[in-house]
Amino acid sequence: MRAVIQRVSSASVVVNDKTISKIGFGVMVLLGIEDSDSMDDIEWLSKKIVNLRIFNDPNGVMNLSLAETSGDAIVVSQFTLHAATKKGNRPSYIRAAKQDIAIPLYETFVRQMEIDLGKKIGTGIFGADMKVAMVNDGPVTIIIDTKNKDL
Repeated sequence: MRAVIQRVSSASVVVNDKTISKIGFGVMVLLGIEDSDSMDDIEWLSKKIVNLRIFNDPNGVMNLSLAETSGDAIVVSQFTLHAATKKGNRPSYIRAAKQDIAIPLYETFVRQMEIDLGKKIGTGIFGADMKVAMVNDGPVTIIIDTKNKDL
């Protein structure tokens, strides 16, 4: 799994002119899933995101986690995070999981994050043409790949 985590002051997902999810302070998570992802990846990544110390404490130091700040979250599936761009100019998405694998993993990830965060989180609609808006606070953007935990 590959995730782009952005600390936001607000974020929303709109599909067909209808707001599907909307939050204030928290994180927007763009999530890419590949065939080899497992429950271990889901549990590790969810806990990592919920406990990342990317929010300011009273001294202005990034020392607090999403869980500690009671922030909200939106998770949006984004297969393009697994784009291979080595050859040519047309990205290949061969590493991105197909829907029959990706949808159950995405739904399981969302449920795991709700458990770890202790509250409902927002989502998009898998496979839909979504309009994702966010105000990146900081800006703070973190990229995590469960297959490369050294980054």
